[in-house]
Amino acid sequence: MTTPQFEDRTERVEVAGLQVARPLYDFVNDTLLPEIKPETNLDAEKFWADVAQYFADLAPKNKALLARRDELQVTMDDYYRENPGQPDPKEHEEFLRSIGYIVDQPTDGAIRTENVDDEFANVAGPQLVVPITNARFAINAANARYGSLYDALYGTDAIPTDGGAEPGKGYNPVRGDRVIEWSRNFLDEAVPLEGASHAEVDSYEITESGELKITADGNEVSLKEPEVYIGYQGEQSAPTGIVLRHNGLHIIIQLDREHPVGKTDRAGVADVVLESAVTAIMDFEDSAAAVDGADKAAAYQTWFGLNRGDISETVAKGDKSFERKQEDDLTYTAKDGSEATLHGRAMMLCRNVGHLMTTPAILFNGEEVPEGLLDGIITVASAIPGLRKDNAHGNSRTGSVYVVKPKQHGPEEVAFTNEIFDRVEEILNLPKNTVKVGVMDEERRTSVNLDACIMEAADRLVFINTGFLDRTGDEIHTSMQAGPMVRKADLQTAPWKLAYENHNVDAGLAHDLPGRAQIGKGMWAETEHMAAMLEKKIGQPREGANTAWVPSPTGATLHATHYHQVNVHEVQDELRAAGRRDAYADLLTVPVNTGGDTWSDEEKQQELDNNCQSILGYVVRWVEQGVGCSKVPDIHDVDLMEDRATLRISSQLLANWLVHGVITEEQVVESLERMAKKVDEQNAGDANYLPMAADYDASIGFQAAKDLIFKGTESPAGYTEPILHAKRREFKAAHGVD
Repeated sequence: MTTPQFEDRTERVEVAGLQVARPLYDFVNDTLLPEIKPETNLDAEKFWADVAQYFADLAPKNKALLARRDELQVTMDDYYRENPGQPDPKEHEEFLRSIGYIVDQPTDGAIRTENVDDEFANVAGPQLVVPITNARFAINAANARYGSLYDALYGTDAIPTDGGAEPGKGYNPVRGDRVIEWSRNFLDEAVPLEGASHAEVDSYEITESGELKITADGNEVSLKEPEVYIGYQGEQSAPTGIVLRHNGLHIIIQLDREHPVGKTDRAGVADVVLESAVTAIMDFEDSAAAVDGADKAAAYQTWFGLNRGDISETVAKGDKSFERKQEDDLTYTAKDGSEATLHGRAMMLCRNVGHLMTTPAILFNGEEVPEGLLDGIITVASAIPGLRKDNAHGNSRTGSVYVVKPKQHGPEEVAFTNEIFDRVEEILNLPKNTVKVGVMDEERRTSVNLDACIMEAADRLVFINTGFLDRTGDEIHTSMQAGPMVRKADLQTAPWKLAYENHNVDAGLAHDLPGRAQIGKGMWAETEHMAAMLEKKIGQPREGANTAWVPSPTGATLHATHYHQVNVHEVQDELRAAGRRDAYADLLTVPVNTGGDTWSDEEKQQELDNNCQSILGYVVRWVEQGVGCSKVPDIHDVDLMEDRATLRISSQLLANWLVHGVITEEQVVESLERMAKKVDEQNAGDANYLPMAADYDASIGFQAAKDLIFKGTESPAGYTEPILHAKRREFKAAHGVD
């Protein structure tokens, strides 16, 4: 790890043998503990004493697990040096078993998770991921449970701009007509009518008995599946919304003949609202930049506010501003006349950091404590208000706290996570297994031992997810010495990748996750390319995933249409009936270039420039502005969602090419300096941006990018956090940033 080259001036409070950064201490003592005392019966003295013992007991175990990672990597480095290229499959597997990298695994056995909300157990739909360090984004994510299909289509490239359909400043009726046509086609596919199209509907009405009456071209027609109609909003005589449920997801046809759109619509339809982000991960990890006690305290405060349900942010637009708050539940009148309620917010999870990093937020015996242990206790404590039955903006209805645990290496580490939450529940006086865990399948050692990992968390498991970006970074680092890896684009079509995706679904089905837990897929990174997303991301539910990640509320609404087109439960039944696929051999292949040095100088330079530009564009914002996830223009000025996972791939690939002489250090520096000028130009409109090319040596962001490449083989598992955290703290100290 990189040691920060600056004096730590953090104000600390001594308590129970801990030295706690003042902002964290004040948040816990003044805000958190008084709020949760009714549930925990904890005062500050007992809490900090218990937490000190928690660190004393678990920090050494954490350290030992990390040492085991290092030991295995050294052994594998030696093996790949001695056996370069694509290893013999049988010998390779035998070697990995001999060193304990692959363990004996259960091939069956069902998970036992109880008290799981429907959003995880039964509903297939999008999952939104946002940085917890941006409170406005976090509130938007919580509120993304329902989204306007009209807005999502109108404001993106999902609707082409040809033929006079440009968005423009004001409302463009040509574009609007295309949006309406697209939406009606969607309704025809998801909730079709018998003998008519939704485009032909004259009116949606509610009868005296509460049934839905639809008139199309003067004739009364019915839904092909009448059971999808579940109720209405507004008055029976003049409904404002028709509430439908298809494939477990809600659709609301909003009616308003006075609305600018509704008054021009044959049936008075003003919008089609879709249940969108069914779940949302509030991320403390890859999309966040939290490097000290002040950062961590602010992040915990936001998570706590989301669970209390009273968080708000002032949003300024031009000369106007408004308060953004969490949405209330939706109400409607059911067919039998009773009042019914729909959960109005995405069901929230929080993603803790993994086991690797330590944090200066607390010192114990003069050493930083493991950040994952700190996240474990404080995020769960902060989630307690979200469990209250009388909380109008509460989270879980079953008394569960949902935590995603990333970057675990194999079943021993998953078992350790289980132990962490056992202790957390004990300290906080919570019922056993209150904390539910999502296991990210994003490290090679977890992938090849996934069955064992699942069963280690069998009483807590609430999702598995293929984090293919980090998984690619780990694939490179694990086999770093085997030879030069194929180019970044080709990594995603390599044999291991398909095997990895299939293996994850099959393992989830083998251990009976459906009905108790999600089987998830990864992120769509091209935030501005929604047309492409609509075309391609449907592949994830078709592969048996009942959730997949999206980077925005708009993306969630558009991706939601895929879960109406695909019945995931039926797909999973078909896959289960077909039997588990034999993916293990391909899973163990190494994406090394076996064709010799076939790349042209131009191709090498292109790969080098693309990766250097991507690294710099992301890193300079992380280190110098504390932005952990953002839309970063690529070398062609196309905005892409970048976080630490994408950075890990780019930096590890270049580190690998350096090891094997595909490129030289001189070429890397030349490309970095040239791409720094490009990134400076791309950020010219940002008043807070510090140009790198003005002085490469003085630019902390630029130096961080160099370290990520040149020290890539030294960084544990190829993780970017040690360098990023050190450089961010260095920047904060140098520029007086709190």
